[in-house]
Amino acid sequence: MNEHTLSMRLERVAANVPAGARLADIGSDHGYLPVALMRRGLITAAVAGEVASTPFHAALRTVRDNGLEHQVTVRLANGLAAIEPDDGITAISICGMGGETIRDILESGKAHLSGRERLILQPNGGEQPLRQWLMDNGYAILKEELLHENRFYYEIILAERAGPVVYSAEQLYFGPLQMQARSPAFIAKWQRLLRQKHKTLAGLERAQQALAQDKLEDINQQIKWITALLA
Repeated sequence: MNEHTLSMRLERVAANVPAGARLADIGSDHGYLPVALMRRGLITAAVAGEVASTPFHAALRTVRDNGLEHQVTVRLANGLAAIEPDDGITAISICGMGGETIRDILESGKAHLSGRERLILQPNGGEQPLRQWLMDNGYAILKEELLHENRFYYEIILAERAGPVVYSAEQLYFGPLQMQARSPAFIAKWQRLLRQKHKTLAGLERAQQALAQDKLEDINQQIKWITALLA
């Protein structure tokens, strides 16, 4: 993968960035996403934010090699602190990390959000707590995508600030729009997860492990939800 050929996962993220956006890509790694979008003429400016020195320098190199120093700014910063008021950011992408990590980045960086940006989020697991944060902070989920790449299922969540929104516990768990669409990938993902949950439960029972009652109830509740969803 490079700035010319993105992974399928990043291509789907790229497809959901609004045309003409001023993008902040947080945790940009090599800066492939903003550079690819800029090369294709799909965005007008970008900030690539990185908290670690090695990927920060890699992103600087990608931007420099493509002659985009005036359009793509690379900043060494923690989370949304990479965004400055003068950037005029209209879209924020945060990809390839756990949902809880993305939630924590959004929570600790609230001061850098104007509330007018589109969020394009691609969590690797932990989608439920991320959706909970979006709901708690008045972000409506506009679109959800699920794709299967290299044996893994990846979710892409698009959200915008919309005032109070309410999702049920099941919607937060499965994804409100995915529950409606029920794509083949969605069904396959939850069939696989149901098998895993049954295996986990059986293993705990065999080990006669003293597990906290609320943890046991949680697994059983999830099994009920998934079974009902697939019925």
